[in-house]
Order: sequence, then structure tokens, then C-alpha cells
Amino acid sequence: MKFRKPQVEEISINLTPMIDCLLFLVVFLLVSTSFNKYSRLNLVLPQATGVPEVKRPQKIEVGVDAKGAYTVNGKPLVTDSEDELRTAIDTASHGDRTRPLVIAADGRASHQSVVRVMDVSGKLGFVNLNISTRIPMGSK
Repeated sequence: MKFRKPQVEEISINLTPMIDCLLFLVVFLLVSTSFNKYSRLNLVLPQATGVPEVKRPQKIEVGVDAKGAYTVNGKPLVTDSEDELRTAIDTASHGDRTRPLVIAADGRASHQSVVRVMDVSGKLGFVNLNISTRIPMGSK
């Protein structure tokens, strides 16, 4: 009697069901996902149309021009250093920290220049800080 050798079948993995499942998951995720356009941040800055300024002779006005040069109550400073700005504001205030401090900055002045004035005045103890704006043309 002759016995046949048992044939060994090749082992193989059938990938078709796995690919079908993955495609089904991809389609499900695409259908259930909502796409919003929040990748951009559009800013519309408001214009100030507030109350007109009340004339107070005891206010301190710090001006910042487009180049970053400072003036305190109309007197220009020699340098743009923080120490000179602190000294000028302290001299103009005569030690009275309750006086309003108005920052009049040019529209093209750097943000750093304006923040420096706010930082110096905050370190000196001023709490009544105002930023002067202009009323846009055509609105009243």
C-alpha cells in the first residue's frame, strides 16, 4: 500500500476583509467630520466714539510719535530710555499718582513703545491710565 504524503497548504493572509474595514472607517470619518474655516483669525478693530474728553489741567500726557520718541506734557525727551521716561513722568506728577495719565500714541508707533509707557506708569503706581483716540470722520 502506498501512502501519499500529505500536502502542506501554503499559509497566506487574506487582506481583503481588513482593507474593506479600513475603507469603511475612512468613509465613516469623512462623512461624520465637519469642516469649519477657523484656521484664520479675522480681526475688525473698533473705532472709539466715546465721550469727549473733559479738560483737566492736572492730567499728565505722554506722547509717542511714529519713530518711538516720547514727549511728557509737550516736552520732548532726549533719549527713548525707560529711565528717562520714568524720571519725566515722576517729575510731571509731583508725586501725585491719582492724576490721570493719558497716552497719546501715533497710529504708526510701535506696540513696544506704547507698552513701555504703560509699564513705566504701572511701576510708578498710576492706576488711572487712558489712551487717547480720535473720533473717525463722518460720525458723531
